[in-house]
Amino acid sequence: MTAANDCSVEDKQGFLVVSVRGEVDLSWSQRLRKQILDALATTRAVVVDLSQVSYIDSSGIAALVEGFQNARGKGQHFSLVAVSKPVHAVLELARLDRVFPIHANLEDAARA
Repeated sequence: MTAANDCSVEDKQGFLVVSVRGEVDLSWSQRLRKQILDALATTRAVVVDLSQVSYIDSSGIAALVEGFQNARGKGQHFSLVAVSKPVHAVLELARLDRVFPIHANLEDAARA
């Protein structure tokens, strides 16, 4: 059984962590997009935790790319952390694993 989709934001002293769980597809990617853009509007650094994502489609990838471009345009820090194997496979296929800063865990992301 697949876990229910969820997206939450937590303040980690100096950066916000957007934690995502479940399947990110067209029916749900707009919520992820909104959470990322809202987080970027309130802080200088956002980390997206993808460790609990079992599936992501192009609309989910587009939400991540938009967040990355938005942050870069404003001189903010945006990175991905603990990327699950299914998500990493999609990022590799699109060669986005070379674009996004990707960290193994929150501690590494905080040091970056």
